[in-house]
Amino acid sequence: MFSEAALPAEALCEEPDFTTFENRSGLTEDMKFLASMPELCDVTFLVGDTREPVCAVKAVLAARSRVFHKLLYAAYSPQKKKEATTRENKIKMFLKRSSEPLLNLQGSGQPSRPGRSAYSNKLDTIPEPQGNVHQTLIIEEFEPDVFRQLIEYIHTGCVTLQPRTLLGLMNAADYYGLDELRRACSGFVQCCINVDTVCALLASAERYIQYKCTKSMVQKVLEFVDEHGNEVLNLGSFTLLPQHVVRLIMAREELKADEFTKFQAGLMWSKKHCDNHSNIDLKETIGNFLEYIHFYKIPANILMKEVHPLGLVPYHIIMNALAYQADPGSVDPNKLSPNRPRGGHQGRSMSVQSSSLDPLGSNGTLSSSASSEMDSGRHSSEGAIDGRASPKEKDS
Repeated sequence: MFSEAALPAEALCEEPDFTTFENRSGLTEDMKFLASMPELCDVTFLVGDTREPVCAVKAVLAARSRVFHKLLYAAYSPQKKKEATTRENKIKMFLKRSSEPLLNLQGSGQPSRPGRSAYSNKLDTIPEPQGNVHQTLIIEEFEPDVFRQLIEYIHTGCVTLQPRTLLGLMNAADYYGLDELRRACSGFVQCCINVDTVCALLASAERYIQYKCTKSMVQKVLEFVDEHGNEVLNLGSFTLLPQHVVRLIMAREELKADEFTKFQAGLMWSKKHCDNHSNIDLKETIGNFLEYIHFYKIPANILMKEVHPLGLVPYHIIMNALAYQADPGSVDPNKLSPNRPRGGHQGRSMSVQSSSLDPLGSNGTLSSSASSEMDSGRHSSEGAIDGRASPKEKDS
């Protein structure tokens, strides 16, 4: 038995006869190049409404995601086998008077070569394994940019997170079982929410409202909007939001924005909407937001110089607001805002909801839930986010 002291000094300093070399960046670039070359891939996804092609390697997808493995390599179901057998029998009955080589030709899809024996021709008809056939699949759930980023991550392990596609990528990662990517997206959400990105995030939430990851992000975005109300309402991108999202924001009691800014935001959105739809009346459009504006909180000089001359707010609303400012006891509080449900027991319920009638979520909306009186038919008021699971959310 040798002790360390008995070994020569040269032996102690001798380096091991192996080393580890890593070149991950090179591998990443090679895999990215592989996914970008259609002739090197064996599956093509036609993504979104435009059916934009996104290519990939099936083996890589299956190795990284159990969902893709099931999608690409799952055996045929009994029903599919039955349908395939029925179709095959119909073809054979149609060609029952044909020669055997013709049947072989029908199965192989290749022209027969003269001079070949019947045995040789039968060998040519052996079908390729299912995994070697190039597949083409349609993906309607996600946008092309989102799905392309997902495929890039699966092949390379790298992806650049950006606010425009963040929510879609987070839901796609959850849908296809890529937990590390989903957690990375979830952690990045809080970092990327700012005045410049908040409207883009809300717009993407509308697109992916049927997925469960959307609810948590919408909650964080709305909390940011509440804290930076005046800044958000003055954004040019605020006019690009759907009407029901604008109503949701303006109706929130937690929104820290002055009432005149809310009026200007509603006016700005309405003008933009009317510019895009020439047959729509401006007064009718802005009327959708007046119920969420407390006009009695707007100073009297602004009411008379900035609001009243526009002729967009009913005269009695202006007069009630001025009268309330002069003597709060002289005006019924229920008459201060138009179309507001009467009775203080009712609250506003802000909900993230999706239609169970459409599994693709095309009817899903980010909206205010109606809980007003039967005769009002309008949205009512309590600030909470309530997520309702759609069929797709339950499956994922």
